[in-house]
Amino acid sequence: MTTITQVLRDHPTIWASVKLAATFVLTIFVVTLVLRMEKKAARRLIEKRGNINLRYVESIFRFVIIFLAIQWVIMSSPLTQSFGRVLFQGTAVIGAIVGFAAQPVLSDLICGLMISVTRPFDIGDRIELEDGTSGIVKDISFRHVILRDIDGIIRVIPNSKMNGMEISNMSFQTRTRSMHLHFNVAYGTDIEKAMEVIAGAVRSSKFSVPGKKGGSGPEYGPVYFIQYADSSLVLATTVYYEPETPTEVVKSDINSRVKLALEENGIEIPYQYINIVVNEAGRVRNRS
Repeated sequence: MTTITQVLRDHPTIWASVKLAATFVLTIFVVTLVLRMEKKAARRLIEKRGNINLRYVESIFRFVIIFLAIQWVIMSSPLTQSFGRVLFQGTAVIGAIVGFAAQPVLSDLICGLMISVTRPFDIGDRIELEDGTSGIVKDISFRHVILRDIDGIIRVIPNSKMNGMEISNMSFQTRTRSMHLHFNVAYGTDIEKAMEVIAGAVRSSKFSVPGKKGGSGPEYGPVYFIQYADSSLVLATTVYYEPETPTEVVKSDINSRVKLALEENGIEIPYQYINIVVNEAGRVRNRS
């Protein structure tokens, strides 16, 4: 009776195919295990430091591991060694690949490295590109930067494009973002009271955070009386908020709270109006 061992011995090609399949399965298991361990370790470091360099190095590491695993499987069997030598050692083939297929990849790889070194933004930063594209930096690979915009849409932008564009970073080297808001009150308003009301409304918002450096640490921005307008007094303050929060959301919430607070405290919010005066001659004069 013919045994499996005898069949494999009489048919070396079948035996080599079995060994190749076993090597392939084992390699997938090992690579998956290594990548999972690396992902957990990298996630802890990124959450702790939020460093774009770590994410870029992680991306390169995963690419190298997968590339080496593929090379190992191909070169481990006599059935595929000749193909592997041509693929990985043949200068003509490699030259053709680099010349026709790898130019965009190499460009993105080099630009990704430059972004990682110069760090014009980091993971979690809110940025805006010169073409108007904006969003929060969620990830970077050796080829792409991934942004999430205000609508939750994910935008994948090549590193070469990112590296060649002007970038406005609203979160550069800071944990908070800021914006200036102006509020108009009537001329007869008690300025001190109005400033207290506005400051209280800003502090009551769930989106505003202490961001101004003070003697005891971060503080909320003070309210200033900055201008005499045509029909109102102009007060202004700086509002600080987390980088992930959309500016429109913060502005809407603060404006709503300030309006309600001013009305509750009997502080008039002026608006332009026209007085029509009719003199004895019947002539009409407009007076703003």
